[in-house]
Amino acid sequence: QVQLVESGGGLVQPGGSLRLACAASGFTFNMYSMSWVRQAPGKGLEWISSITIGGSSTEYADSVKGRFTISRDNAKNTLYLQMNSLKPEDTALYHCAQGWRSSTPRGQGTQVTVSS
Repeated sequence: QVQLVESGGGLVQPGGSLRLACAASGFTFNMYSMSWVRQAPGKGLEWISSITIGGSSTEYADSVKGRFTISRDNAKNTLYLQMNSLKPEDTALYHCAQGWRSSTPRGQGTQVTVSS
């Protein structure tokens, strides 16, 4: 079955950076577009980025455009999210998900907290 395991979250000061990773297994990773979604406390799921199978095309939500970069390594079955210039409003549980602009299936998530 599909398994997605996120890592790399933590506590960071405003303006800081983090790199999230998502290890995928249970399916042929290089045959699926992939996405990142997040859920802030008390709010619903928010799609933030997607990447095509080969990584040649990406899309971003306006809230993260210019600050976040999605990438993938198909040889390692791993999806990444480089997050720069982090803001307090980026505080959320971050999940990777299988598919384009998709939120399911998704992993358990990794917590990102942006605070001074």
